[in-house]
Amino acid sequence: MTKARATVIDIAKAAGVSKSTVSLVLQGSSLVNEGTRAKVNAVMRELGYVYNRGAANLRQAGAKSRIIGVVVNDLTNSFFAELAVGVDMVVQSAGFVQFLSNTSESIDRQREVVASMREHGISGLIVSPARAADAADFKPLVAAGIPVVVVVRNLPGAKVSSVVSDNRAGMVSAVKHLAELGHKRIAFLGGFPDTAVFDDRLAGYRSGIEAAGLDYHQDLVISSAPSRAGGVEAIGKAIVLADKPTAAVCFNDAVAFGVCDGLRARRLEPGSDFAVVGFDDVIEAQAAVPALTTVSVDPQGIGRRGAQLLLKQINAGKAEAETVTTAVRLVVRESCGARKSVKIETGL
Repeated sequence: MTKARATVIDIAKAAGVSKSTVSLVLQGSSLVNEGTRAKVNAVMRELGYVYNRGAANLRQAGAKSRIIGVVVNDLTNSFFAELAVGVDMVVQSAGFVQFLSNTSESIDRQREVVASMREHGISGLIVSPARAADAADFKPLVAAGIPVVVVVRNLPGAKVSSVVSDNRAGMVSAVKHLAELGHKRIAFLGGFPDTAVFDDRLAGYRSGIEAAGLDYHQDLVISSAPSRAGGVEAIGKAIVLADKPTAAVCFNDAVAFGVCDGLRARRLEPGSDFAVVGFDDVIEAQAAVPALTTVSVDPQGIGRRGAQLLLKQINAGKAEAETVTTAVRLVVRESCGARKSVKIETGL
């Protein structure tokens, strides 16, 4: 399953130094001069050497790694905390432990943590990629035969498995619902426009607008960070438009919560003065005031499905790429005004 990898002896021969010198470099010892250290590190990069800290112990015990790496792009979003819980439910019962790391949308941080996880001999990786990631970032793992499952965000061209929600269908249903409530100016708020998820959800929004017989207006698409602060920013831009929207579908629930905050800061009440729909259905959605209407994607379910797919590949001894698209459903609560009389006006 795993290709032969460069050894310390290979590095020593290529660099023209002793095996003990290579070992000292790996340990970060101050006994090695900087010139030699730089030379050894350059050879390790050239040969694709990965330092496996647990290799000796694993060889002595005759065992295999029972570690699953889990890397997410934004752990401050409760969606990813729920996803990690779903992963843990599956891997723990199978006798594995997960190493969880957050990249905060930094591609450099992602590369660092993935490299560190490889050093610790992970059996597989579940990752929601940072926004600047591309297929090439995971080629070394694929080449080494390490199973990789991408969740939430797809990576076009990567020969890895993926578990994503039906983003387009979810947005179509959200827009349809708001149109049926009588809204004509429906905004799309939040999200980074350089991610596959944004593209899919925006495409669903456009399809929903067209299906409802409404006109698509580019000025009603306002991108922002997919966070609560991003939601505040996006609604601030939306409500100062000359022809204001009366409702919004939001990139995710975090943005929707921020939109509600921004409305209240302007003495407008979500669900009464302006309709708000989120996407994800995180735990806080039902407890929010007003309770958030949202597209439910079941983050724990995505985590469980991703873990099941990864374990299947680990147990099979081969990493054949599979694609899973999970179903979504609209959950109607108070924030869209369906249970109240929404004031559909343009002069907010």
